Amino acid sequence: MRLVMFGPPGSGKGTQAVILSQNMGMPHISTGQIFRDTIKSKTDFGKKIDVLLAGGNLVPDDLVIEIVTKRISENDCQENGFILDGFPRTTEQARALDNWLKENSMHLDRVIHLSISESVLAKRLSGRRFCDDCGSHFNTFFMPPKVEGTCDNCDGDLCIRADDSPDAIKHRLEIDQTLTRPLYDFYSEKELILETDGDGPVDSISKFICQHLGN
Repeated sequence: MRLVMFGPPGSGKGTQAVILSQNMGMPHISTGQIFRDTIKSKTDFGKKIDVLLAGGNLVPDDLVIEIVTKRISENDCQENGFILDGFPRTTEQARALDNWLKENSMHLDRVIHLSISESVLAKRLSGRRFCDDCGSHFNTFFMPPKVEGTCDNCDGDLCIRADDSPDAIKHRLEIDQTLTRPLYDFYSEKELILETDGDGPVDSISKFICQHLGN
């Protein structure tokens, strides 16, 4: 299957994508993780991405499209499908993905839309943590690590993302509200959206998604 996880920052896209990847054997393609890995490379491109994300801004469409289409061209995605997390974020990106899939005789199977209330969203964003060593994600409120500040998987130190500062969060949500409706309409017209209530417990959400994808 080829899936897109769609929702505002903090809606649980990454968490649900990881669960789906484990359950269904599909690669989880997180643009956020790709960008963080690029930043760690300390290249000029990585530094440029770092400045953009730290300010809560989006990476330009052409760069994101190039990065994602290159990744989904790899053998694991060709053989097993993929779950896109954080892409597309704009209708231009969605159209580019659509065109790339058609050129390669493929199509999207489902766009999973995670809706979430503002109060839950604010709490999730303030509690997000990630491991700079292995890329694992946690949340101090919903998916806390076994030991505070330490990664369960590699014992690395957990960090707060630069784009989860209060000012960056506010800016990102403003951008997201502007972009979300056109993108939602784009996929609604294609009858691809699976509506999901992102406010509930993680296990309940993943069960709902898996049941509907199975059907």
